[in-house]
Amino acid sequence: MPGLLLSLTYAVTYTRWLHLLVGAIVPFACALVYPGLIDPSPADWLLIAVLPVPLALIAALVPSVRRSEGLQARLMLFPGPYARGRTGEDPGVSTVSSASWSDRARTGVWLVLRLETGLVIALLTRELWTLALSLAGAAAGDPDVADPFLRVPATGWGYGLLAPVPVLVLIVVTAGTGALMARAARRLLGPSVRERLSELEKRAERLLERDHIARELHDSLGHALTLAVVQAGAARTAGDPQFTDRALEAIEETGRAALEDLDRVLLVLRESGRPAAARPTLGDAGRLLDSARSSGARVDAEVTGPVELVPAAVSREAYRMLQEGLTNVLRHAGPVPVGMRIAVEKAWLRLEIRNPLPGTAPVAGTGGGRGLRGIRERAALLGGEARAGRDGGQWLLRVDLPLR
Repeated sequence: MPGLLLSLTYAVTYTRWLHLLVGAIVPFACALVYPGLIDPSPADWLLIAVLPVPLALIAALVPSVRRSEGLQARLMLFPGPYARGRTGEDPGVSTVSSASWSDRARTGVWLVLRLETGLVIALLTRELWTLALSLAGAAAGDPDVADPFLRVPATGWGYGLLAPVPVLVLIVVTAGTGALMARAARRLLGPSVRERLSELEKRAERLLERDHIARELHDSLGHALTLAVVQAGAARTAGDPQFTDRALEAIEETGRAALEDLDRVLLVLRESGRPAAARPTLGDAGRLLDSARSSGARVDAEVTGPVELVPAAVSREAYRMLQEGLTNVLRHAGPVPVGMRIAVEKAWLRLEIRNPLPGTAPVAGTGGGRGLRGIRERAALLGGEARAGRDGGQWLLRVDLPLR
């Protein structure tokens, strides 16, 4: 009871009341045609309640009616974003058109419920307001100022104290009915199984996109920072001004490329509607080789097969795998000789990166980073496989990706 009384102070109580009264418009409009609203009998009121039902069921067949009812329910049956007493939960009412016969059936039940409940609340509103006016009139000496269903038998100032009671009763009943209608809206206008599956798919896509962006930042920025650290260390120990100038130039180019990648990813995050810059593909692998060589590593690259015919999605992911593979070599083994092979066969793309394992250097890829795991995840998403491990006295990273 305290909660119900507290609800009298909420604006949503009165928007629900209005929502219920709007539902009574159709029954009263039908009643104006037949049987009329002049001194109707109980049988007439029953007919007035039944006549709009076929119209409601026919209207429910129109797909957009469900969307319209969902929007009204969200607006009037649930608290707004800044309303007092708002729980912050999703109303759970769909705002899309009917997509199945189940949706149409539930919409039909909702429309009938809304019409009948609205008619009852409209009649109750009329009677209780009329009774309140009659009680106020009786306190003033004129009980016939209104014509309620329950007549006031006499006059007297004491009836003035009773005048607010019918209004309070009406508000309490309306608040309870509105809360029940909100629950019914969740059941009858709530998302269908198809909508829930669609929402789950969209959520999964958003999570995959976030994971993809995280990988992009890890690969691009990690590669740039690793090269910068290796080049700066080599320049410091070399003591050669010309080598230092080349190292600084390489750091500048690597940093500029990393900033371009960062801007492209931020464009995606902001969803500004502007097209993001194109992601690099295997055709841009020369940039990776140049940056690795500028850090002091000797990279021997072998490319066989038509790289330009590799599908765009595979080519983009293959570029990132090569980038991460070279980054791992420089991070864990330093500027050592590196052998890289890109082979395009009939239905597969093979990537290989080899580097020696100096006894004083840690094994590439065995650290606690996410590089190799990211490569394996990228390969698995494309239906391929990535393997890394010792191969004699070398460390070998091999990736096989299907071209279809």
